[in-house]
Amino acid sequence: MPAQPSDRRFPLHVHISLLFTLLLLLSGITLGLFNYWQTSRIILSGSDHLFGRIRQDVERDLRETYQPIRQLLGLLALSGAGQARDGEQRLAWLPAFAQALRDDDRLASLYLGYPDGDFFMVRPLRSEDLRRRLAAPPGAALQVWSIDRGGEVTRAVSLFFDEQLNLLERRPIAEERYDPRQRDWFVAARGDAGQITTAPYVFFSSHDVGTTLARRVGDDAVIAADLTLAQLSATLAASRLTPSSEVVLFTPTGEAIAYPREDHLIPKQERTQLPRVADLSEPLRALLEQGQDEDRQALMLLAKRRWLVSYSHLAEGGPGGLRLALLTPEDELLEEAYRIRWQSAVLTLAILLLCIPLGWLLSRILVRPLQGLVAEAEAIRRFDFGHPASSRSPVAEVDRLALAMARMKETLSSFLEITASLSAETRFDALLRRVLKETVDIGEACGGLIYLVDADSGRLQPQGLILEGQVLDPQALRLDSYEPDDAHLPHWLAQPATGGASLALSLGYDRAEGFEALLNRLGSPRIHLVSSGLHNRRGDTVGVLVLLHRDSGRSQDPTLLRPERVAFVEAVSGIAALCIDSQRLLERQKQLLDAFIQLIAGAIDAKSPYTGGHCQRVPEIALALARAAADSQAPAFRDFTPGEEDWEALHIAAWLHDCGKVTTPEYVVDKATKLETVYDRIHEVRTRFEVLKRDAWVAYWRAVAEGADGEREAERRDRLLAELDDDFAFVARCNRGGETMAEADLERLQRIAGRTWWRTLDDRLGVSWEEAQRQARQPAPRLPVQEALLADRPEQRIERPASEHLAPDNPWGFHLDTPTWKFDRGELHNLSVQRGTLTPEERYVINHHMVQTILMLERLPFPPHLSDVAEYAGGHHERMDGSGFPRGLTRAQMSLPARIMAVADVFEALTAVDRPYKAGKPLSEALGLMAAMCRDGHIDPDLFGLFLESGVPFDYARRFLDPEQLDTVDVPALRAEAGLGESRA
Repeated sequence: MPAQPSDRRFPLHVHISLLFTLLLLLSGITLGLFNYWQTSRIILSGSDHLFGRIRQDVERDLRETYQPIRQLLGLLALSGAGQARDGEQRLAWLPAFAQALRDDDRLASLYLGYPDGDFFMVRPLRSEDLRRRLAAPPGAALQVWSIDRGGEVTRAVSLFFDEQLNLLERRPIAEERYDPRQRDWFVAARGDAGQITTAPYVFFSSHDVGTTLARRVGDDAVIAADLTLAQLSATLAASRLTPSSEVVLFTPTGEAIAYPREDHLIPKQERTQLPRVADLSEPLRALLEQGQDEDRQALMLLAKRRWLVSYSHLAEGGPGGLRLALLTPEDELLEEAYRIRWQSAVLTLAILLLCIPLGWLLSRILVRPLQGLVAEAEAIRRFDFGHPASSRSPVAEVDRLALAMARMKETLSSFLEITASLSAETRFDALLRRVLKETVDIGEACGGLIYLVDADSGRLQPQGLILEGQVLDPQALRLDSYEPDDAHLPHWLAQPATGGASLALSLGYDRAEGFEALLNRLGSPRIHLVSSGLHNRRGDTVGVLVLLHRDSGRSQDPTLLRPERVAFVEAVSGIAALCIDSQRLLERQKQLLDAFIQLIAGAIDAKSPYTGGHCQRVPEIALALARAAADSQAPAFRDFTPGEEDWEALHIAAWLHDCGKVTTPEYVVDKATKLETVYDRIHEVRTRFEVLKRDAWVAYWRAVAEGADGEREAERRDRLLAELDDDFAFVARCNRGGETMAEADLERLQRIAGRTWWRTLDDRLGVSWEEAQRQARQPAPRLPVQEALLADRPEQRIERPASEHLAPDNPWGFHLDTPTWKFDRGELHNLSVQRGTLTPEERYVINHHMVQTILMLERLPFPPHLSDVAEYAGGHHERMDGSGFPRGLTRAQMSLPARIMAVADVFEALTAVDRPYKAGKPLSEALGLMAAMCRDGHIDPDLFGLFLESGVPFDYARRFLDPEQLDTVDVPALRAEAGLGESRA
């Protein structure tokens, strides 16, 4: 048995203390959680405003970053900066460009591009790293990069100037490949009437993150400025709410352009791409993996941590704008709220520590009286109704509980006793008496009356009456039965009989309605009664129970009429109704089973008009012999004391002993002649003899016509005709069958079969498909063909299917010699049968009905007390010496009922007058044959002796045999013939 899980229970005072503690704890937790929720809501609401402010700051910084540069480019474009046609003219704009670069340190460079490929750029050298990469001379503050493609030779030069714009170095560029016409800023500005802004990127020369602003100058040139965005990272760094907060400004393609930790934005030496936002931190990667595409602010689970996330689209910063993401850990943001929550928890715990002892003491005082009730309930659970009742309690509810438990114990004890006593009854009459007695006792009534509804007519009939402890006949007090629609049916019977509620009322002579004799018997002019319906499992009413009590004249109602007593009576009535209904159902099931059994037996007998009463007569003999064995004190039968269930099993076995015959072909059971199948084939043989006789006449007339001697031919003809008549008569006698057939007769059959006749018609026309299949095994002869007068043709042999062969080790222990052929309908084969009319194949079919009987009965789901039915029914063809069938059992292996069945079956078969192949034997001859069977080990000698002594065969003969079969029987001679001793009768 698997181990049960721990199921611990605690005393009530523990639960009360725990409840008190839980209430305090719940109050503290509720207050703490409320404070925590309010604080969190305030903090989160404040963070919403803070996130909005941060976005506004970033947007303002973007505007302040881009707007001055746009204005500068507009002024330079209007001032004609793009009109210079060569490098010398363009150097004239160096002071203006230098001043603009000094005024705004976010400008990385200013430059001009032309449609012919010329290029002019001014770049401030603000860092040592930039000077080193450009190999600038000492003191250089500006670099001018000029490309002039106006002539046949491209002239490219890099000029370095100091702060005062003095030329420090002129450095020619030998092979200049830069062409502004191939740059995105040039192409985009030429195709746009206003200013354009490129997407942020990493400047190749300075490795700063920035963007390019450009606009067209005049009709052909483009002026542009490189703008660094480093200041945005500083703005974002000032916007971090907590140490772990993440804030990043990035492009729609996920490239970061501003981040508080600027070292993450500096590209490595070998690359100039912007860093990916997903590479900056795990939370940012998780945010982008969720595919944000619209402005939102929400709490999200990122990298196994809850974050407050704000995601915004910014229009400034390039063709697709920029994206701003702010992430703050919830735990860092709500740190103050957590502190308040823990303070509330500590305060609640302190209050609990003070209140728990007080709650524990009060609960112990309150629950002490319940301990006695617990012990009493445990005793009731053990069905120990003798346990003393618990003491009274000052607590009103507990005291009422103690009184209710005492009454419950009394009620349960009575109910269980009544239920057990009713369930133990197996006889219907005794059950009704017990129902009345028990219900009268529990109702403290003077008497009881029970009506039952007839299952067929629906009539309400009195079936039991008890008055003053005496069982009376309802008819003696003129208690009538009622039809369902009887107008005189009292309402206190009609209501529960039709499924209504129980009634409790008082009844006097004025409303006695036919029950006056009942009131007189009780000696009271007035009675109290309770009328309760008896309902089965389906809710149908099976009867009405009426309890009666004298009216003593006291004002107080009798116990019988109290609601709790009526309810108890109804509960007991329900059990009684189920018991009554179960008994009825059981009886009807038995009746149904018996009727079904007799139906099967009748169908078996009706199948053959020649054995019409066998299955009905064998039970008469078997049950009579079994009763004689039960009454006998002989040693052989002393232990045979069958009970009611044993009689039922023997009854069923006797009626079903030949149920396997339903599988036996009718023409085999009824085979009256040797050549009979579904008709008697002697007529075919007769026709062949007629043909031979016609042939004799034909031969005679042909010989006469050919001039032969007429008298000699006539003599030969008459001799042949006489032989044919005599041979046919002999064949006809053989066809009738008998006890034995001489060897000379078998030889004569062979000689007769040697005669031949001429067939001119095809015998394969018009036959069944199966017969045609069998004929196809042999080639068809050429017509006309000469055939034997009595034929055993191959097609007359029918194969036995493999499924019909019994394995030697079959589980049922059947031992039958199975013939090779299922049927052999050869005429000579059938006429040569030496005993009776059945061939070995047909005898096997007959015997096989025992196999079918056992198989059919063993497949039926008999209850345990009927488990021996198959053994009883299946042994009536067994022999005491073990030579019977189908199992070859010996006497020691057979039960007494099985041996009784064998005697009954043999006696009925010998005396039956409805067999097609023999006449019924006289009583003396039948018993003489049975005596011989005792000596030969066929039937049980002890049972045969009891059979004779008990007079069973003589009683049976007077009832079922024809008068001419009733002859004188010499019982002592029969006993001697059977090898038995002196009669003990």
